[in-house]
Formats: sequence, structure tokens, C-alpha cells
Amino acid sequence: MAEVTNVIETTTNLNVKLCSIYSRLKSEILQDSVFNFVDNDHQWINRMLDCNIPGGKLNRGLSVVDCFKLLKGGKELEDDELLLACSLDLCIEWLQSYFQVLFDIMDGYHTRRGQPCWFKDSNVGLKAANDRFILRIHIPRILRRHFKGKLYYIDLLDLFNEIEFQTVSGQMLDLITTQEGEKDLSKYKLPIYRRIVQFKTGYYSFYLPVACALLMSGENLDNFTSVRNILVEMGTYLQVEDDYLDCFGDPEVIGKIGKDIEDFKCSWMIVQALEQANEDQTKILYENYGKSNDACVAKVKTVYKDLNLQDIFSQYKKASNDQLISQIKSQPSKVVQELLKSLFAKIYKTQVINLDP
Repeated sequence: MAEVTNVIETTTNLNVKLCSIYSRLKSEILQDSVFNFVDNDHQWINRMLDCNIPGGKLNRGLSVVDCFKLLKGGKELEDDELLLACSLDLCIEWLQSYFQVLFDIMDGYHTRRGQPCWFKDSNVGLKAANDRFILRIHIPRILRRHFKGKLYYIDLLDLFNEIEFQTVSGQMLDLITTQEGEKDLSKYKLPIYRRIVQFKTGYYSFYLPVACALLMSGENLDNFTSVRNILVEMGTYLQVEDDYLDCFGDPEVIGKIGKDIEDFKCSWMIVQALEQANEDQTKILYENYGKSNDACVAKVKTVYKDLNLQDIFSQYKKASNDQLISQIKSQPSKVVQELLKSLFAKIYKTQVINLDP
């Protein structure tokens, strides 16, 4: 019990530190002379940042500090190290918010984190399209202010640029696969789904925080391709779980209203259903998937239940669990094993993972 209490206290203290540094970074942004032309410039930017950046679970950002501490052998970070690690935490949260504002507009979502999406605010609307650029451009400005002069500064810039390219490429594949007017379920195969997920989710959600910590530790990312692949697989699992919850999850719990069926999304659920369905079930899926009609959605979900996709998801989760544990064990560095083990435990809601042979 004492150990659990210590973890909670550590996480709480770190959240407080992140909030403090977020306020500092926001203040630096608001002091930029570009926002002095109109009286309400500051009010708009301040509200836009507060509505889009805080409020999440901070899993991506908190991973930077956790991973950096592990790479330092578990030692507590010095004040300057903590400032830099938390600044990278928040750069990742800025990137996440940029993606969310952008993708919510494209995907037509209504809620995010239990609140209306930014573009759904009656005073915002499609002005959110420009706000997403404001969010994006803050990242290199934060990096320049706090990391210029560090040996890994250019590598950080390259890393964030590459991750953005991979993520929006995944979004592009997602969009053109589900393009309105060209609905074709025959395209929804597992290889296409995996490629969308790996690029749209895996790299920025899991690889980016660890890569930031590695760069801060003076490591060359070219030496960690196997670690990158493991982290991307973790991201794939998380997206599969998200697809499952989009259909069967409680909106009050997951913070958004699932619309994958109505939006003709290439989700894990429809891919698995098409692989398992008989001729009659396939016909029902073709006739009803992608229609914004409660009766059509209900018919698709009935097929999902008849195919026992809940059980298939449980089997997938176990298989993914076993595969990742095996890959983590194969890492030659014990420090890297512990780092991956920590992230694995967060994803799979697992308290203890035995990596011993």
C-alpha cells in the first residue's frame, strides 16, 4: 500500500510541475509581440490553449519524464533536467492538441475528453482550422527557446517533423480509404488497417516520448530501431482497443461518442467482421455500414455480437500481450527492458510483468 501511495504522490507532484511549466510556456507565447495588434488576441490564444492542451491524461508527456529517469538509472532529475523533460512533455501535448483539432474537423467528431470539440464551439467554428496551425507552430518556438544550444537540438526538430509527417500520412491513408462517394468495404483488409494505425497513432503516441528521452540521454536513435518497432506495436494495440471501445464503450467513460460505423471508418471491428462473416452477414454489413441511421448502426452491431467480436478482441489482446513480452525480453539492455516494461504496464493495465526467463 505504501508503494502505491508513493506512486500516486509522485504522479500528483509531476502533474503539478507540468501545470506550472505549462503556465510558464503559455506566458512566453502570450508575450510574443505578434499578439499585440488586437486587444482580444491574448484572450483568444489563452482560451484556445486552455481548452485544448490541459485536461487529458498526459500519458504521452508523462512518459518522457518516466523514461528519462529510467535511462538515468532511476535517479531523481535535477531541476534543469526536469524543466527540459517537462517542456518536451508539453511539446508532445501541443502536438497531440494540434492533431486533435485537425482530425476532429476532418472526422466530424462532436466531443473530445467529454467536452464539445473546439470547432464545435459556437464562437469558434472553422476558425479552428487556423488555430491548429497556431498550435503546431508553437512547438519549434518552444524548442528553440529552451533547447537551442543543446547537442541534440537539431535531432529534436527532425524528430518532431518526422513524427508529424508520419502521423498526417496515416491520416491521409485513413481519409482516402474512407472517401465519401467511393465506399468499398472490399478495401478494408488487415494490412491496410495496420498501416493506417502504425502511422496515425503508433509513432507519435509511443515512439515520440521515448525518442525524446533517448535524445536527452545522448543516445543515437538509429541504434534503437527494434525499440521503435515494439513501441509502434504498443500503439497498434491501443488503437485496436480504441476501435473496440468506439463500438462497445460507454461515452461517459471514454469521453467521446463513437462514430466509426456511421463514418465508414476502416476500424479493427469491421476488418475482423469481414474476415469472419458468412454471406448473409457480409450482405448486412455492406448494406448498413457507413450510414448515419440508428437502425443501420444497430444491424452492424448485431453482426459484431453474433460474430463474438468481444471474444476475438480478448484473444487478440492476449496474443499481443504475449508477443510484446517476448520482444521486450529479447532486448539486450536491462535498462531498455525496464523502460518498455513500464510503458507496457500502463497500456495493458497490468501491475506486475515478469520478464524473467
